[in-house]
Amino acid sequence: MSVFGTVAKQLKSHPALIPLFIFIGGGVTMSATYLARLALKNPDVSWDRTNNPEPWNKLEHNQQYKLFAINMDYSKLKKDRPDF
Repeated sequence: MSVFGTVAKQLKSHPALIPLFIFIGGGVTMSATYLARLALKNPDVSWDRTNNPEPWNKLEHNQQYKLFAINMDYSKLKKDRPDF
């Protein structure tokens, strides 16, 4: 018998476990999505070191890379750093 068959059998006999599986599955999905976003969008992560060894230097001064910003309008920021 497979693992999914055993889980389905237990859920049929104990229906109170269904919300637990839903919330655990949702938490795993959200954490995996956030981890993938960090790995793909964060400028601190360099996947291609030969073509782009320092990806943090290619950020524009008004580019938002955080997930959300409270009371911060990135389009109005002035450039306050040197070009490399």
